[in-house]
Amino acid sequence: MREVAIEPGGCTGWHYHRVPLMAVVKSGTLTRILRDGTVEVHHTGTSFVEPAGRRHVHLGHNLGTERVVLCVTAALAEGDPFALPAEAPPRATPCACPTRTR
Repeated sequence: MREVAIEPGGCTGWHYHRVPLMAVVKSGTLTRILRDGTVEVHHTGTSFVEPAGRRHVHLGHNLGTERVVLCVTAALAEGDPFALPAEAPPRATPCACPTRTR
């Protein structure tokens, strides 16, 4: 398990994962933008799954005023990267956040 924190105004940058992730929002509101432009909003106490692979490029953004804290579970071997950076998908807005968290 890993705890991920995103400060207000911060974002993860466009990325994907090699393995599926399960996340629970401990605090704040996370806005996820998916490769196809779909926007998903996750509030405190909710959970979501991020599928694995390059086809599932996404960006996590904290548009609120409260710090976003996620508890994330992933079956990663020691030394495996948690997330892999990716280019913004076609027609997607690049992340212009001042703070990036991975």
